[in-house]
Amino acid sequence: MGGKIREDVLDILNEKLQITYNGLCDIMSSKGIDKVSLDKVLNLLEQDKIIAMNSNGGIKTYYLLQEQQTLRKVIIVEDDKNINRLMALSVGKNFDITQIYDGGEAMAKIREIKPDLVILDLMLPHKDGLDICQTIKCDPETKKAVVMIVSAMDPTSNRFKGIKYGADYYIKKPFDPTELRNLTTLFLNKKGKRFDPLIDLPNEERISEEIEHYMKEGEKYTMGTLRIEKFSTYVSQFNPEAGLVLLRLISQLLQDKIKNDKCNSFVGFLNSDEFVIAGNKNEVDSIADSITNEFEAVLPFILQDQGYKMAGLEFVENLFESNEVPHLYIVYTETEREKLKERRSEILKERNLDKNEIGSYTYNELQKLFGRSDLDVKITRDPNGVKLHVGNVVKED
Repeated sequence: MGGKIREDVLDILNEKLQITYNGLCDIMSSKGIDKVSLDKVLNLLEQDKIIAMNSNGGIKTYYLLQEQQTLRKVIIVEDDKNINRLMALSVGKNFDITQIYDGGEAMAKIREIKPDLVILDLMLPHKDGLDICQTIKCDPETKKAVVMIVSAMDPTSNRFKGIKYGADYYIKKPFDPTELRNLTTLFLNKKGKRFDPLIDLPNEERISEEIEHYMKEGEKYTMGTLRIEKFSTYVSQFNPEAGLVLLRLISQLLQDKIKNDKCNSFVGFLNSDEFVIAGNKNEVDSIADSITNEFEAVLPFILQDQGYKMAGLEFVENLFESNEVPHLYIVYTETEREKLKERRSEILKERNLDKNEIGSYTYNELQKLFGRSDLDVKITRDPNGVKLHVGNVVKED
């Protein structure tokens, strides 16, 4: 029986490359497989390094791993020998690991070895981690390396700077060894497109499932959107890369909040300037308030980074560019259940579908469901990476 379950799970993952735990449970349940039997097979497949699991946006997702012909190279740059050793143990034995204890020695070794992943502390002797991160991402010979920052320094400004300088992820110390191992595996061994903590948040299919779930729940369960107000203006004033930094910042703030507070809430990405949050009303309200406050705390560093100067307690125009000061802020909008049902009915009529045949919404339909008709921001991904587009966005079919 176990062999048949294993075969079925691998068939599903070979087709989809990744699937949420709930989605996998639904498929296997239709085949008469209970969760206990499924969990045993999933644990064995993880142990055999055939699949990997990550909790992203509060949702457990399983990914198919590619077969490795050669060991992937990992460099750990951490001056505390005990922490360096713990990081190496956390990453595991399936990688070629080099340990460095001095920031001044890091770049020479990174250029020599050309690692697939650099795990980087910020406070280092002779050269700090942000400088190393920026150098890695600016050097044509090393820029493809994944950079994961693991630091005890105040993340308010350092997380933003790390993402701006090209860091793929930021983990606060003390770190969870399991999280470090899972992220290393996904960044280096995930089959298909490279793992991206922003793009790999629950997508339109999973958001669609959550909407259907929300409409069946009671009043204590809520759903809404979190967006950066004036985002498209900010991107137009500067550049798409600056906008992607803000989206990655919000994504990681949301994921940290859910992980650290052990929340059961759902978070998805709408492929634009909005994130979806759903769950217990008190929990969702707490998440929205927390992200709003954290964004306000980091906003001065964002504006300073763009060249704006302080005059007393207020920012003034950029003295070099003479641009107006961007008034960015986070807006959380709770979605009324009845309004959502009305919009859903309109989409059903447009599709000429029965109420039980909705399936997955497109991103444009999701925007309509959440009351947005002015979408002018869209995220796409191609072999060269993630791109952000503002204005005259091409609509989906």
